[in-house]
Amino acid sequence: MNRNGVRKGLLRDNGTMKNSYFKGASDPGLVDETIGRFFDRIADRYPDQPALVVRHQGIRWNWSEYQREVAKLAAGLLKLGIEPGDRVGIWAPNCYEWCLTQFATAKIGAILVCVNPAYRVFELEYALNQSGCRAIVTAERFKSSRYLEMLQRLAPELERCDPGKLRAKKLPGLEIVIRMGESHTPGMFNFGDVCEMGDADNLRRISEIGETLSPGDVINIQFTSGTTGSPKGASLTHYNILNNANQVAAGMNLTQADRLCIPVPMYHCFGMVLGKLACVTRGAASIFPADAFEAGAVLETVEQERCTALHGVPTMFIAELEYPEFDRFDLSSLRTGIMAGAPCPVEVMKKVISRMHMSEVLIAYGQTECSPVNHMTLANDPLEKRVETVGRAGPHLEVKIIDEEGAIVPVGQTGDICTRGYAVMKGYWDDPQRTAETVDSDGWLHSGDLGVMDEEGYVSVVGRLKDMIIRGGENIYPREIEEFLFTHPSIQDAKVVGVSDEKFGEEVCVWVQLKEHEEMSEEEIRAFCKDHIAYFKVPRYIRIVDEFPMTVTGKVQKFKMREQMEKEIGLA
Repeated sequence: MNRNGVRKGLLRDNGTMKNSYFKGASDPGLVDETIGRFFDRIADRYPDQPALVVRHQGIRWNWSEYQREVAKLAAGLLKLGIEPGDRVGIWAPNCYEWCLTQFATAKIGAILVCVNPAYRVFELEYALNQSGCRAIVTAERFKSSRYLEMLQRLAPELERCDPGKLRAKKLPGLEIVIRMGESHTPGMFNFGDVCEMGDADNLRRISEIGETLSPGDVINIQFTSGTTGSPKGASLTHYNILNNANQVAAGMNLTQADRLCIPVPMYHCFGMVLGKLACVTRGAASIFPADAFEAGAVLETVEQERCTALHGVPTMFIAELEYPEFDRFDLSSLRTGIMAGAPCPVEVMKKVISRMHMSEVLIAYGQTECSPVNHMTLANDPLEKRVETVGRAGPHLEVKIIDEEGAIVPVGQTGDICTRGYAVMKGYWDDPQRTAETVDSDGWLHSGDLGVMDEEGYVSVVGRLKDMIIRGGENIYPREIEEFLFTHPSIQDAKVVGVSDEKFGEEVCVWVQLKEHEEMSEEEIRAFCKDHIAYFKVPRYIRIVDEFPMTVTGKVQKFKMREQMEKEIGLA
């Protein structure tokens, strides 16, 4: 290897790369530690430093207080009978309970299952059963989602069972439901009560369990949409996500003096790993402005909390910049942050740097299956590299771009972006077949994203092998929506495509064929979707058609659907 981490055999005579292979730096070193042990070490080092601020809930904890509250919940979970390896779901918007649950489960070796707050009954049932959740921690409601009502629809047995004794026909593995808030609900524990349940024996057992845990243990299941219609649970270890968080924190030059504003959702790796966990690795403070993104709340939080860093997807930064009262906020404390989830327009990046003072803002790219970041720009990268590329492979990671035959393509040619190294998931939970389809026998994760590598190792993402839509940073697989629509008794067939959108990048469009003699309006289809699937998957454009454009061999030509729709809505 040369000093840049590139195999010598892949270099031209002038020192530039000739093939699309790049190996990241060897610094900083990898952390061989569990998250619980690491969390305690940081809390002991910075006991009086600010650790967690959740503004909409009035929470302000230093590291010592944060540590104490995490231990109380961990002891309470042990009192309920949760054991290492048990899956514990969390279904809620951003809140302090989410933070406690993340680190309490890590300390006792339970596996945290992140349930998208936008999920409806159809998706919730699949996620809980596929992961085999024994317990779920849930909010009461969020926006139009009434979580407790949805759980009660799936498990009417809650009404007549003692808390912790659930035996539900549709959710056979679920025994324990823990609800947030002060109200009491039949069959459920209250979060606050669970935090007070633990005793000295439970607290002692936390330490004992900690000694038995390994960094290679699975600690988190993150659901990602699947091309076959059902979500896949990426199994991530302590080692995966702690090291990814540590590398990102190093790239941001975070210290214990930093204050990171986190408006991105905790259920996603962006909020959970690049946000909270990255802060833990440096003793920095995690600042949450609201339960969900609100541009005004973010700007107010940055000003009042003197945040030094801010995360977001491009649409969030655009909303902040376009906020009517933007100019009245003092954002001069900002220095860095991460923009990820979708390509960043060059003008937006320029404004983020000049008007939001984020001179060291970074672009990050990756997949949930990669913990999630495998590429990142650096603060000293030229502006054009920060907007035209997603950076280079991170430390201790290898990246190659390959053709359909698996051969590494020359620099400048397009191919599948593949990654190997510490960040690659252990596999999809209880799904060896789909794991083998994504991670090959040599340990390479095949992203399905099409990329081009330049002679310095910077990668540009130019398209997708996967039939995927990216709406405002959310990955949506058409097959998932199509298979859901098939469940409606009036629908014969449905085909979903993404169409361009100025605000979100892409929007969901569906063409629907109805069964003979059936009638259904576009609004009825939309209402059916809103009732059962996450809001960002609900098609914005719906057309009822007699037929789809087809090839002579009977294959649907989705590109023609896309072209026609974009012409119809004035985008072509």
